[in-house]
Amino acid sequence: MRSIKHVHRQFLTRTTAGLGAAAVAGALALGLGAASVASAANGAASRPSRPFTFALVPSPGIAKCLPHAGGSVTITPGQLNDIMVVSLHGMPRNTGFDLFVIQQPLKPFGVSWYQSDINVGDDGSGSARVRGIFDVETFSVSPGGTTTFAPIHQYHLGVWFNNPNTPFRLGCEPTASKPIVTPFNGEQRAGIQVVNTSQFPVNAGPLSRVHR
Repeated sequence: MRSIKHVHRQFLTRTTAGLGAAAVAGALALGLGAASVASAANGAASRPSRPFTFALVPSPGIAKCLPHAGGSVTITPGQLNDIMVVSLHGMPRNTGFDLFVIQQPLKPFGVSWYQSDINVGDDGSGSARVRGIFDVETFSVSPGGTTTFAPIHQYHLGVWFNNPNTPFRLGCEPTASKPIVTPFNGEQRAGIQVVNTSQFPVNAGPLSRVHR
């Protein structure tokens, strides 16, 4: 009887230990599984949206002097900011341009923010890569100072000739007796606009379609 009871106690002890280990392993598996699900959910929630690509179209009158002028833009959202790559084609060779984020794609343009120079080469093409906020949250505000205005979103892009003499020589200003000068470069002495995003609604430019 003593040996039978001893064997029985050993069997119960081993069985209980096995059940306890299985329960611990199961709890750990459930915990790790829940953590993985939570991590995946957090990753999905914080993952930026996909890159958004759109065209730049010729400004009024440009197609007559530069029939192949155009461009494209790709905005890649990031966790903290965005990367915008702007490419031009069909431009006069070895010419400089200036890129702005603007409130309205055509005159009077509204609140405008200087972003980058773009230089094109012998083949009339060139590009610039800019980092900043180029999405649905893009805005400017002036709470006070020399100018005061409430937050204003800027969802459009425009590109200007850096030298006002260039479009005049190309015949892009047929009714002008001298080069038209605009403030759209670092010296506030640029030429006219060459391409923009006027294919989008005035109040819903392409940047409004980009989300982080």
